[in-house]
Amino acid sequence: MLRTKYSEEIEKQMKAFYDSLNEKDRRRYAAIEAMKLGHGGQNYISNVLGCHFQTVMAGIAELTNGTETPEDRIRKPGGGKKKIIDTVENLDEIFFEILKDHTAGSPMDKEIKWTNLNHKEISNAFKLRDMNVTPHVVKQLLKKHGFVKRKMQKTVAMKDCKDRNEQF
Repeated sequence: MLRTKYSEEIEKQMKAFYDSLNEKDRRRYAAIEAMKLGHGGQNYISNVLGCHFQTVMAGIAELTNGTETPEDRIRKPGGGKKKIIDTVENLDEIFFEILKDHTAGSPMDKEIKWTNLNHKEISNAFKLRDMNVTPHVVKQLLKKHGFVKRKMQKTVAMKDCKDRNEQF
């Protein structure tokens, strides 16, 4: 059983302080508070602070085992969510399949290519194939594969004619 339970006012202050911390310090703070309370403290603190029980357990493990991330980092190297571009195997093939009939290029420069679909339309085409790809990821894919925004502009300047305005 819990040794003590905090008052509602203290719980609000603890939650406000917890919300102001970064991820690493949140784990540590939750762990210290849970360890102070003893048996049942982990569940109580996870409820008070609104964090997952495993967050408290990870903080306790960090404090007791001495496993720490470097001081200039919040997460371990390689931690965090991986990019969808790196994790989904056939993403590029499906991307090119979607753009197959909607791709054009510059006749002046073979390296320049563009599409007449916008980011949202490409994202919706992915959804039709049961893949949740956001317009932001579509933008990254377009950049990765060398697509540019099409700009309507003259590429060759006309020479200056002295009698040009005479026709009007």
